[in-house]
Amino acid sequence: MAWQSRSVAARRARTPGQHGGVSSPTSLPPVPYHASALRPSWSALPAALRDATAERLGAPVVTVRVAGAGFTRGFAAVLDTADGGRAFVKAAPAAEQPHLVDWYAREAAILDRLPGGLPAPRPRWTLSEAGWFVLCTDAVDGHTPQLPWVPAELDATLAGYAEVAAALAEPPAGLTALGLPHLADLARSDILWWEEVAAGREPSPALPEPVRGRLPELVALESRLPRYAAGATGLIHGDLRLDNVLIGADGRAWFCDWTWVCHGPAWFDLAGLLITAYASGLDADRLFATHPATADAPPDALDASLAALAGYYLTGAEAAPVTASPHLPAHQRWSGGHALDWLAHRQGWR
Repeated sequence: MAWQSRSVAARRARTPGQHGGVSSPTSLPPVPYHASALRPSWSALPAALRDATAERLGAPVVTVRVAGAGFTRGFAAVLDTADGGRAFVKAAPAAEQPHLVDWYAREAAILDRLPGGLPAPRPRWTLSEAGWFVLCTDAVDGHTPQLPWVPAELDATLAGYAEVAAALAEPPAGLTALGLPHLADLARSDILWWEEVAAGREPSPALPEPVRGRLPELVALESRLPRYAAGATGLIHGDLRLDNVLIGADGRAWFCDWTWVCHGPAWFDLAGLLITAYASGLDADRLFATHPATADAPPDALDASLAALAGYYLTGAEAAPVTASPHLPAHQRWSGGHALDWLAHRQGWR
């Protein structure tokens, strides 16, 4: 989600104007998640970078499978080497995409300190060469979950996240020593946007009929998130979306892209993930209520999360950076539209 990329200062600097309309939610995203990325090819990387990467891998690269999922323009691919080795590599140029370099470096530090045995790729090494930064991890032999969700894949993902949430409820000291942010602070500075809309500091997205006139309720609901998150002592993934999940050959779910780990309640991660379950026509209310991560959640934790996520996605659709995939705005509108529709159903607004 890249919470830190949108600041309060940026809110004030934007010129008021009408956002693009929010289309009625549909069951499938405008572009499949497994094809949402726009990345450079292996051959487009500097020769010195390719040579240095192959040297660290220990053998020439013979096969490259560029990752189709994701919303950045950074290089990301599974590399097979001549000696039968396999690794996953991310790379970004420091001059053109310094934020990606920072994200990859942060992810490397987090991956290195995650509790052992979690369904997360293990880090191998990092490299700086030819003005680029490289992060290498173990490759996961898997695929992005299908939409609509296949029941077995969703069950595996929810079970896997229960394992992650339990392990991070009392995170190791080495991980917390990184000074990771708190969701409560991120909410106040970067996630809550309906208050900005209500104050006239942020243009309003065009809202569907059932939600028009509900801005006071949206502001009230999202404002509860920082208070609910403030007491959380554990860590969460922070960006738990379908495109950050891989289903392995054995059916197990793996979780990728750990850049946005923060202190917060696991039910917030779960709410973000289940937006796609709601879009798939599943009983997302039941899936949320019966998951172990929601055992201590306030009664309206889901509503607060959906309000915040809807505002974040819908206002962010018009503020996507040029370094992001061109498919990002459409996906944000789609995700925000489903979050808002789910909330409207729960609140009886339709």
